[in-house]
Formats: sequence, C-alpha cells, structure tokens
Amino acid sequence: MKKILLNAFDMNCVGHINHGLWTHPRDQSHRFNELSYWTDLAQTLEQGLFDGLFIADITGSYDVYQNSLDLTLKESIQLPSHDPTTLVSAMAAVTQHLGFGITVNLSYEQPYQLARRFASLDHLTQGRIGWNIVTGYLDSAARLVGQTALTEHDTRYAQAEEFLTLCYKFWEGSWQEDALQKDKTARVFTDPSKVHAISHHGKFYQSQGVFQVAPSQQRTPVLFQAGASKRGLDFATQHAESMFIGADTPEKVRQQVEQIRTLAHNHGRDPAQIKLLVGITVVTAKTDKQAQDKLAEYQAYASPEAGLAHFSSSVGIDLSRYAENEAIPYQKTNSIASVNQRFKAQSISINDLKQQHILGGRYPLFVGSGATVAEQLIAYLDYTGIDGFNLTRTVAPESHQDFIRYVIPELQSRGRYKTAYQDGSLRHKLLGQGDRLPSNHPVHQYRIDQNVVSPPQFTA
Repeated sequence: MKKILLNAFDMNCVGHINHGLWTHPRDQSHRFNELSYWTDLAQTLEQGLFDGLFIADITGSYDVYQNSLDLTLKESIQLPSHDPTTLVSAMAAVTQHLGFGITVNLSYEQPYQLARRFASLDHLTQGRIGWNIVTGYLDSAARLVGQTALTEHDTRYAQAEEFLTLCYKFWEGSWQEDALQKDKTARVFTDPSKVHAISHHGKFYQSQGVFQVAPSQQRTPVLFQAGASKRGLDFATQHAESMFIGADTPEKVRQQVEQIRTLAHNHGRDPAQIKLLVGITVVTAKTDKQAQDKLAEYQAYASPEAGLAHFSSSVGIDLSRYAENEAIPYQKTNSIASVNQRFKAQSISINDLKQQHILGGRYPLFVGSGATVAEQLIAYLDYTGIDGFNLTRTVAPESHQDFIRYVIPELQSRGRYKTAYQDGSLRHKLLGQGDRLPSNHPVHQYRIDQNVVSPPQFTA
C-alpha cells in the first residue's frame, strides 16, 4: 500500500490560505516574525514525521480586488510577508529529518545568486532543501522591480527554462565530485584541475566563471513545481520531482494525474518519480461532533471575502464588480492560467466562491475525527492516484497539533503513514533512490561527472 507523503503548507506571513482566522483568540500567526514561532513549528512537524515544511511566497501584493490594497492590509492577506529563505537555517538546527521546500520567484532573481543561495542551504541542512520554481503572476510584482507589467505567460516559462539550465550548470557542471582535498600537509584545500568555469550565453542570461559553492549533498535541490497550463505542464513534467496540483473535484484531480503521468512518460521519465500533492484543509478533533463544532467556531472568525480578494489576484479579475449570483464571465488574463480556465469551463458566481471559501481558503476541506479524516484522505488518494497532501493551517499552531494528535495515528494504524523517518537527504526520503537526480533527468547533460547519478535510466 502506498504510504502518504505529507507536507505542512505555510508562508512567512499572517494570512496564508485560510483567511481571517488570525482573529481567532487562540491563533498565534501574528508571531510569524518571531524565530521561536518557526523553530517550535519545525519541531512539532518532526514529531509528527512530516516529510517537509513547504513555505510559499509571493513577490508583490494583492491589489486587484476593489482595485485596492485596503482589504489585503486589513485582513493581512499575505501582507506583510517576509523572505522564506531566512527561516531555514534556524529550523534545520532544531530538527534532523524535516525537509524544507522554499518558493522563490525566478522572474526577479539572477540564476547565479539563487543557485548559490540554495547550494549553501543544502550544505547547512545536510541535503534537506528543495526549491519550488515559480514564475509569478502579479502585475504589482513587476512594478515593484521597475517593469511596467507582468511578462507574458509563455515567455515567463521560456525564461524559466534557461534560468534552470544555467542553475544546472552551476550545481552540476563546475565542480567535480572529488575536487575538495582538504589536505593540510600538501596545503591543497581544492584541486584546481577539478574546478571548471561555466560559460553561458543565452537569450535571457549571460554568465562566465566558477561557481563559488562546492558540491552539496544533493547538488541540485529537490525541484517542486505547480504548473498546470499547457506550457506549465510541459515544463514541470520535464523538470519537477514533485508537483502541486488541485481542482474542485476528485474526478478532475484524477484526470490531471493521468495527464501528468503520460507527459512524464513522453519525456522519457519514470512517471512514478514525480510525486503529486494536493493542498488540503483539515479540521479534526476527538469525535466527529467535536470536529463539526470546531469548524463552526472557526467559521465565525474566517473571512470568505478575504478569500475572494486573494482569488481575484490569482485570476487577475476584480471579483468585487459582480453581483452575488451573477455568473463570472471568462476573461483572458496574464495571471494563473489554469485557475482562470474554471470560468470558461463552468458557471461560477460570487456566492459559489464564498461557499468554497467558508474558511477563507479554497482547498478541499476534510472535517471529522481522526479516524474519519484518515479514511477520507486514504479514499481521496487511492481514487485520484496522487502521492500525498500539502496541509494548510487554520488556527496556528493548534491545527497542526490536532492533525498529529488525531489523524496521524489513524493513518499509521492503517499502514498508510510511516512510523519512523528514513535516513538520507530530502530527495532520498521522497523518492528512495539516492541523493542525486537520475540520469533520465535533463540535469544529466550538464554534469561534469557523468557518473554522478542515482538510479538507472527509465526506458520509455
């Protein structure tokens, strides 16, 4: 039976996915700017044997709803938010196994600086770092960095391809595996013959020189991606080791899983080696009745309208312009293409969206005792063919504590969740085939040491 992969899904801010719950008396998310908030969370998650803490991020702010930042500021809809990479070293210092998936928008980064930052973090975490590759979807972000508007959708992915290619060259092509000698007697720390300059001359980026970071445990961080448009899926199924997918019904998730597995196979990759995760919200307690009561309590503090404001920026449409029961027309925008397609495929009103945002967020909601939720999650996973879940928080930190107390023992008793961590890097924990990317991955062509591979090549 497939063991369920589980990440906590969070962000270095107050209101992440489920909006308005910062007003709950027991919620501690206002302490997001305190290091102890994050180190306590990391230790809690490791006690629950979570595979990782996935930290989202955005560049820019949500200013589409009502053409204003007012609600975003009042409800703290991912504003203020802080750099997620600053949290990792501290959390790694108080844990041994927990992985860290960090979102960084490549559209406003330079490949060299990002590659150096992630290689450094891979050293400090002893191979527990992953990168969620995003290209951005906010015009406000483009304006912040001096651009007039967001770059066109497919152009962002063309840029991402070259960005990643250059990162591969830095991580895999500059230092040979045995370059470090650390020979005090001979006074040779690094063998100069085993370190090589990178020369890259592309459409978007130019680079010449030696990468400053020696090979880390994973070399290339674990690669996460969430592309769901045609262009995004092509990019993700070539490069990603884990993908975040979502839809409003299990049937549609199942269709996405089948599509992704087929695309991965067509790219010559082992489809099973792309781990597929769905974002979820869980409200649980000792009994089903107590869980329903807790949900009702949470709803009293949640803000569906704040959820709408977040959603407005995701699709690039000011949803405040529409009446409660008016069908929202499809409009081509430059934001998240796959989310926007929903308005083309079905009739959706503001009322419909508010019903989906009862806790201020739009992820599938599972409510019940530990046993009830465990059975629901297992059924969802087995039906759709996904590999695991990204668990969002509601009231922090109690929602993660509740999940660990009530749900995880039930998953374990059914043989669907690990009872101990496996040793090794984040990549090895997730995929079980060593610390490095396999030879059927695009990274292989940029390796200076062609023998630095983990599993054999998949035969399509």
